Amino acid sequence: MIMKSTRSDNPRRRHGGSRPLLLVAVAVFLLSLVGVFWLTGSGDSEGDVVLDEIHTVERGSFTVSFPASGELSSSEFVEIRNPLDTVGVVKSIVDEGTTVQEGDTLIQFNQDSLEDAIEKLEDQLTDAKNRVVDVEQNLEIGNSTRASALDKANINIEIAELGLKAWEEGVDLQNLQKYQLALETALINSTRLEKRFEEARGLVDNGFISKDEFEMDRIRMIEAAAAVKQAEIALDVYQKYTRKQDEKKWSSDVEQAIAERSRVIQRHRAELVSETNTVESARNRVTKLEERLVELRSQLNMCHMTAPTTGMVVYKSSMSGEGRRRDEDPPMIGTHLSPNELVILIPSADKMIANLKVSESRIANIRPGMKTLVYSDAYPDTPIEGIVDGISVMAEDGGWRDPQRRDYTVRIRLYQSPDMELKPSMRCVGNITLDRVEGALSVPIQSVFREGKYAFVYLPQGDGFVQRAVDVGRSSDISVEILDGLVQGDRVLLREPKAFEVLSRLTDDEPAEESDPFEDADQRAAQTPMDSSEVVAQ
Repeated sequence: MIMKSTRSDNPRRRHGGSRPLLLVAVAVFLLSLVGVFWLTGSGDSEGDVVLDEIHTVERGSFTVSFPASGELSSSEFVEIRNPLDTVGVVKSIVDEGTTVQEGDTLIQFNQDSLEDAIEKLEDQLTDAKNRVVDVEQNLEIGNSTRASALDKANINIEIAELGLKAWEEGVDLQNLQKYQLALETALINSTRLEKRFEEARGLVDNGFISKDEFEMDRIRMIEAAAAVKQAEIALDVYQKYTRKQDEKKWSSDVEQAIAERSRVIQRHRAELVSETNTVESARNRVTKLEERLVELRSQLNMCHMTAPTTGMVVYKSSMSGEGRRRDEDPPMIGTHLSPNELVILIPSADKMIANLKVSESRIANIRPGMKTLVYSDAYPDTPIEGIVDGISVMAEDGGWRDPQRRDYTVRIRLYQSPDMELKPSMRCVGNITLDRVEGALSVPIQSVFREGKYAFVYLPQGDGFVQRAVDVGRSSDISVEILDGLVQGDRVLLREPKAFEVLSRLTDDEPAEESDPFEDADQRAAQTPMDSSEVVAQ
């Protein structure tokens, strides 16, 4: 069995006996310090009060202002957005905070998909150009065919018109003369045979010709009379029917030829419109493909983005404000950026502004043009002059940390030295000047107290202090303007006295002033409430 040693190895236990001595030494040291301070102030004391706690009332000037915190920004930014028509995939991107010169590379996008699209588009453009050649040739062939068809239609019209004219001036006259001649011949022959028959009658009676010859003359006379009838009928039929029929036929041939030409022209016109539209469509497709090819090649060139100006690179994800997510990840290799998505801002370093957060209770006192001194965390000892340039229309709440808080953003235009390398998002504090108190009685703010509706100070009297009501005016976190209740040369206590040091107090039925001094002061200077946590003297 292992036995434990009874000797303690704990340093605290080994030196436990020296602890009381250490406490005694500390107590002696503190008492000696108190004695030194007491002896130092005993030469300038009045009673038991150190004179450093007494302030003599004098006339002077002070500035009424209040502080507000915020961050720096720039009034002008050069925005770098995704210029591609499609989602861009980041291949490389400059580090945030880098100071770039004009022409330096900012972002390189992956261009594989664009190169593939350009290659496909070039093939489509070649096919489209070949298509234009084909349809243009078809149009030329169609025009030639239509011209030949129109010539043929014109020739057919001419042939039909010549046929009509030949019938009118030749065939018709010939036929009419033929039928008229046949009738006239038949009449003459009939008349001749009738005379011969009459002569034959006498010859038969005298026995010069035979009976049979006489009958033959009779037959010839009858046949001649019948031939006249036939010739008259033939002439009549021709004039009434055949002639008109032939005229209509030849006229119809002319009309049909003319109508056919009209149909040819109409058909050719439709074909021409269709083929011309086909050519225009093919040419338009070539034009669109060429324009798209130019766009894609331009997009390919945009895959390499350079800085348009000199400045510091700030990622959009690092900027706070409306429309920007606080948890947004910074862009990196592989990040997908939507078309026109904001990626980088290059602020103008010589046009900086301070965006200060001002509570809702204070915003009514802020006016454009008010002077302001701003201190950045980077240059805490260097004041930067500025003026109020604008105030946000809408307030922002404090989020889940302080949902009841309502702050407005006050924009301060700064006039910084060109040598100051201010950067956006630097923290800063600004003192907005509300008023300037000139030649007024004033006391330190810690000497003024409130009790109920009265403001008062403590004046030394004998071995103690008495309360005196005062009427206060404008104030900063250091000084308070005294409108009534004190005169130059009065002395006031700069702290709250202990209970046994107070010789007399004000009572509600014995006010020093009939009016409420703080209400009067608030009415005269509503913009300067006595909240030392919000008011800073300049």
